[in-house]
Amino acid sequence: MSQSPWLTRLHTQPERQGDQRSSFQRDKARILHSAAFRRLQAKTQVLGVGMNDFHRTRLTHSLEAAQIGTGIASQLQQKFPQLAARLELNDNLIEALCLAHDIGHPPFGHGGEVALNYMMREHGGFEGNGQTFRILTKLELYTADAGMNLCRRTLLGLVKYPGLLSLLQKNREATPAFSASPNLSNWIPAKGLFDDDKAVFDWLLQPLSDSDKVLFTATEQQDDGHRRTRYKSFDCSIMELADDIAYSIHDLEDAIVTGIVNPDEFTRLVSDPIRALQLTPLSMQMRDLTSKLFSDLHYDRKDAIGALVNGFITAIEIARLDADFEAPLLQYNAVLPKDFAKALSLFKQFVYTRVIQSHEVQILEFKGQQLVMALFSAFASDPLRLLPDNTRARWLNAQKHRQGMRIIADYIAGMTDEFASRLYNQLFLPKTASGQTMSGFQY
Repeated sequence: MSQSPWLTRLHTQPERQGDQRSSFQRDKARILHSAAFRRLQAKTQVLGVGMNDFHRTRLTHSLEAAQIGTGIASQLQQKFPQLAARLELNDNLIEALCLAHDIGHPPFGHGGEVALNYMMREHGGFEGNGQTFRILTKLELYTADAGMNLCRRTLLGLVKYPGLLSLLQKNREATPAFSASPNLSNWIPAKGLFDDDKAVFDWLLQPLSDSDKVLFTATEQQDDGHRRTRYKSFDCSIMELADDIAYSIHDLEDAIVTGIVNPDEFTRLVSDPIRALQLTPLSMQMRDLTSKLFSDLHYDRKDAIGALVNGFITAIEIARLDADFEAPLLQYNAVLPKDFAKALSLFKQFVYTRVIQSHEVQILEFKGQQLVMALFSAFASDPLRLLPDNTRARWLNAQKHRQGMRIIADYIAGMTDEFASRLYNQLFLPKTASGQTMSGFQY
């Protein structure tokens, strides 16, 4: 019996003797044991490392998203058993997607992403989801040149935006001259994959019919001038919901504990509007849940967080899309009913406006952006002198194809916040705090 094309890998590898694991169990193991995953422990989530001793990193966020993702999968298998079986919904696959979804994010969160996009403006741009795809399929040294060599379905589930940046980035009449202090709000990237990785993207979509390929990669115009893809696979839709719930609910906990938000504004902007939606049973619980969220008792807050997460997980359904896809993996998505989606967006917007846009976080983001741009400028000015040996070798090889800047972006994107800060000190300050030298890492 021939193997499903969705279980094939870029490079065929012999299975180890006696290994009884499924393809998705092996993929999850490769992600868990990768250097890219370990680095998430020292990358900013919302509140920067060092602001307090009670913060989430991208690692803890990914672990929480994975727990939520498997919870969603279990719910859908119970609520829609025949459809879940037809779609071959798999807990290990969903857990792998949630664990890996953020590994492409650079140091200093989305601020670092925007800074790298500005520095790469003449070289294909930069975007965190595109970097995740690049790490999985090329950079992580599980294989010589195929990254983690994950199976097709796992990769498809991690492509949130199935389009190339060259087709998605807004057109600019003229690229401004380089500025030491550019207005980076003008350089928020479109969401998609790098043109440098087009060959692997083409391989990924091979099992789809021509009509499905066209529809799956279709785009629409956005208010910010970028174009955006319209569709994602069934597995990806579960991962994205898990990510949104973890960000909107769990990250709120950090903000409450550290005193960045207060109960009055939460009641006005989140609790009261959700009560007005008359959702069963969430709306009826919001008054009590708000009291527990801001309680001085730790177990009260944990109980409220758990109840909120459960409320959203249990509301999720499987819906057939209003699009003429042939492949079942594209025909269906996991979705929140309209009013529950509106309720989750209230949490998400509250975290964004009251936490991410807060003065304290924005100062840290600005500082991180300046650091990223300074590192990029230094490496680009004299790569043979400043890049570590392994990265220098990759840069020399890439220069044959005029892709050297992408290698510099790979190197910086792989850094943790702390590594980038220490390297900046080493390059630009007379002496690091410890006086020690640093060794480079792969990428």
